[in-house]
Amino acid sequence: MFTQLDKIEEKFSALEQQLATPELLADPSRYQQVAIARSSLEQTVTLYRQYKKLRGDLEDTQGMLSGEKDASMREFLEEEVRSGKEKLAGLEQRLRLELIPKDPLDGKNTIIEIRAGAGGDEAGLFAADMFRMYCKFAEGKRWKHELLSSSSSGVGGLKEVIFSLHGTSVYSRMKYESGVHRVQRIPVTEAAGRIHTSTVTVAVLPEAEEVDVKIDDKDLRIDIMRSSGPGGQSVNTTDSAVRIVHLPTGMIVTCQDEKSQLKNKARAMMVLRARLLELEREKQAAARSSQRRSQVGTGERSERIRTYNFPQGRCTDHRIGLTLYQLRDIMEGELDPLIEALVTSDQEAKLKDLEVE
Repeated sequence: MFTQLDKIEEKFSALEQQLATPELLADPSRYQQVAIARSSLEQTVTLYRQYKKLRGDLEDTQGMLSGEKDASMREFLEEEVRSGKEKLAGLEQRLRLELIPKDPLDGKNTIIEIRAGAGGDEAGLFAADMFRMYCKFAEGKRWKHELLSSSSSGVGGLKEVIFSLHGTSVYSRMKYESGVHRVQRIPVTEAAGRIHTSTVTVAVLPEAEEVDVKIDDKDLRIDIMRSSGPGGQSVNTTDSAVRIVHLPTGMIVTCQDEKSQLKNKARAMMVLRARLLELEREKQAAARSSQRRSQVGTGERSERIRTYNFPQGRCTDHRIGLTLYQLRDIMEGELDPLIEALVTSDQEAKLKDLEVE
């Protein structure tokens, strides 16, 4: 670990020297690239320098302790050594986490697709509840959420809803939500009071820029049609709905929530780029089985990841065996206890992979 940290510090120092050269200052584009590379290493190097200073101070204190005769001074120095070792261990753990390979997409904004699965009307109602839950979570994080597309069911639920989340490191938190979410409760449509089990599928996609995914116009078929559904403000009376078919993959994206054809097209292209980026990531992940093992159930849409049991007020994440009796708070957007546990488990798995390597 320390050999790797020494190399990172050397690279950081070399980048700092580069930033001071007249040649780089004269090339704004290259200067920005070097500045970003330096910034990506700064936190790790700062922690490592703190670690080395603390380790040196601890060695000095231990040297003083070995030659000290005064009882009260020895007691003071022993406490300093104990405290120093605790701080050193904490810094060492933080440095290990710093060495975990960063997901380059963690800083991305996110597109989330929620679809009702098995369970009929109840699945649609729970899809609507989950949409509300994620919106409440986003509000607590001061992220901006924007509805991109939705399809309602006849009882106030949602067959499908697609929305975006914009903010700081959104994907790094939300990526653990991909998968099948199961709900067990008495539906409002159930007259006999029986508990039903339904499912909702969640797909979390990193938002892709045009530079991330190249789409050739000849690979697209774009259809313009009249919006369906209740609409409002001319949404369902004008030819504003847009359906885009990506011919090489067969992917179809439809957006109709806006009365502006241009806005619907822009939103549909945003979703299409995100889906194509995710498709490429899935191909890469399948080719790297060791990396796949280090992930905590991220990206597998067919995997049942969580159960929401309303009669017992219980929420269980099956990937890490965590059960919380805080279902009401969770449905109000208090997802941090779940996500923090998933992040920790993911980090521990990746640390084990590093140790094996």
